[in-house]
Amino acid sequence: MDSLIQLLFSPLPTPAIISLFALAAAILFYLNTRPCALHIPFDLNRQTLGIKDGARKTVLLEDNNNLMVCYHEDAKTMYEVFQRGLKVSGNGPCLGYRKPGRPYQWLTYKRVSDRAEHLGSGLLHKGLKPNSDTFIGIFAQNRPEWIIGEQACYTYSMVAVPLYDTLGPEALVFIIDRAEISTVLCDNQKKAETLLQSREKGQTPVLKTIVIMDPFHSELVERGTKCGVDVVSLQDVEALGKSNLQEPIPPKPEDLSIVCFTSGTTGNPKGAMLTHENVVSDAAGVIKILDVAVLPSTQDVSISFLPLAHMFERVVQTVMYGHGARVGFFQGDIRLLPDDLKNLQPTIFPVVPRLLNRVYDKVQSGAKSPFKKWLLNFAVERKFAEVRQGIIRTNSVWDKLIFHKVQESLGGRVRIMVTGAAPIAPPVLNFLRATLGCQIFEAYGQTECTAGCTFTMPGDATSGHVGVPLPCNVVKLVDVEEMNYFSSNGEGEVCIKGRNVFKGYLKDPKTTAEALDEDGWLHTGDIGTWLPSGVLKIIDRKKNIFKLAQGEYIAPEKIENVYVRSGPVAQVFVHGDSLQSCLIAIVVPDPDVLPGLAKNLGCQGSIEELCKNTVIKKAILSDMTELGKEAGLKSFEQVKDMYLHPEQFTIENGLLTPTLKAKRAELKALFQPQIDKLYDNLQ
Repeated sequence: MDSLIQLLFSPLPTPAIISLFALAAAILFYLNTRPCALHIPFDLNRQTLGIKDGARKTVLLEDNNNLMVCYHEDAKTMYEVFQRGLKVSGNGPCLGYRKPGRPYQWLTYKRVSDRAEHLGSGLLHKGLKPNSDTFIGIFAQNRPEWIIGEQACYTYSMVAVPLYDTLGPEALVFIIDRAEISTVLCDNQKKAETLLQSREKGQTPVLKTIVIMDPFHSELVERGTKCGVDVVSLQDVEALGKSNLQEPIPPKPEDLSIVCFTSGTTGNPKGAMLTHENVVSDAAGVIKILDVAVLPSTQDVSISFLPLAHMFERVVQTVMYGHGARVGFFQGDIRLLPDDLKNLQPTIFPVVPRLLNRVYDKVQSGAKSPFKKWLLNFAVERKFAEVRQGIIRTNSVWDKLIFHKVQESLGGRVRIMVTGAAPIAPPVLNFLRATLGCQIFEAYGQTECTAGCTFTMPGDATSGHVGVPLPCNVVKLVDVEEMNYFSSNGEGEVCIKGRNVFKGYLKDPKTTAEALDEDGWLHTGDIGTWLPSGVLKIIDRKKNIFKLAQGEYIAPEKIENVYVRSGPVAQVFVHGDSLQSCLIAIVVPDPDVLPGLAKNLGCQGSIEELCKNTVIKKAILSDMTELGKEAGLKSFEQVKDMYLHPEQFTIENGLLTPTLKAKRAELKALFQPQIDKLYDNLQ
């Protein structure tokens, strides 16, 4: 025994000590980096439950038939949501902004709330009434004053109406007149001049006041006076309100909060009327799903660059404010977004597939040699194997060696990412779930259901679907006989009913009746199918369908979603009509991929010259056709010829809606000569 004690306490050789330290370090490293799977309190193979009339609800409501109205009992309106954020954050930082090359500056919750009261009081002192019949336009890019203006509306039961210049002057005139907007908050002189111009032409007689956030020339005041419009600074209205402060007159949940005009692809915009309950319940549904694994907190930070004029961004920010979290705004230039991300280091990141595709392409293009491509793919496979087990982390060996750069490019702290507004290709989603090491959720919906009606569940690593109904609504599929979709087969038009479904379109009962049936079901125009696990997959579109000459129905968006997965294809517009027997396409090649393709084919020239090259066109058409076959497109669904166009479809050139959907009528009109020529060549 004594000899054993002597052995234990005798000095160890130096190599042995080093070995013990190395072993201890290895054990500590393992304990700190060992992967822990998410705890999911339900079966991911049974995510929805059937209820009456063939509708389905989320399994999260298994023991409760009541659809969610709110997440917090003290936050049932947008006003109360913000006030709750003020309370739980302890008057913490709320809205962040920055100037080029400078760090973010922050307005506290109390500062934002006070300024909203001052602005609202100033507007009331100038004659506006504190009720839901008063509509105030907000014509500005994302910035703190946008939220201050919105909160001013909610503090005094008024209604916010977002405006955006991509709608065009005619649509702005239509919205101001339709909503009878007498007061518009503008961010700069240029937008104010656009409004004054319409007033000078006698197009918006209802417009009486323009409040400008940025400094402006004094001549603008004189110009406004001549046409009966009071042009004032935001600062002056806030000062007026501070001197004539009025007690808040908070809204009720059933009161209107916002009228969100959807641009549509044809005709005048439609004003979706959304109540406070609509927005709060939609946000509550999202929180309930996040609560399974990653509930937001006061420590979270979101970056705001998606348009505040759309409900996707509005719902994300509602979630943030209700938890006392922070929202930092980008500088206003999307090209500077990477710099904003590095400075802000967001933890919650709402995105659209277009941006995710760029991240994916950038990472892929960085692996130039065959070995680097092999290593990247191997690392993605190993990391995605963890994701499938519910393990989400950024401290694996693959993160340290390979993925840390792409994670740092987004600020290095993202833990929740939500993508919506358009479908995302499954390979891209799987790749990013592995490389970014954060929870990536896919949402589906439309303005008429306050942005979201379905959401993917934490722990579900499958892709190609849009998740389950939010806890604030139920979903059912109804027959679309002309397209051979039947609910008895688990297919049909997606219809939504719940707390988040809008009240109708402003002063448009005819269009409202087309969207909302007598039982309160919102008909989306999208075709869906239930997958075995109970999740919803969007497979087609009821609208934008047309017949070919031989009678087959064509859903061009479904075909476009297949073709856009082709590497050389950045954008595609599929066209056909009832006088023709086949389809053609207008394709915008990817400017980053095209030169490499041309080099492989032995072709040279500028992008414009390559677009005219028949060898290039043949190669791209062949790749698209092969993808179509793999996706199960029928022969008549494959395009037979195409025109390569060197310039992207954008919001600015009028070919995309602000939610990045193709304006089919405008595209057809622009490319009619090319369409005619393609069909002539096919005769």
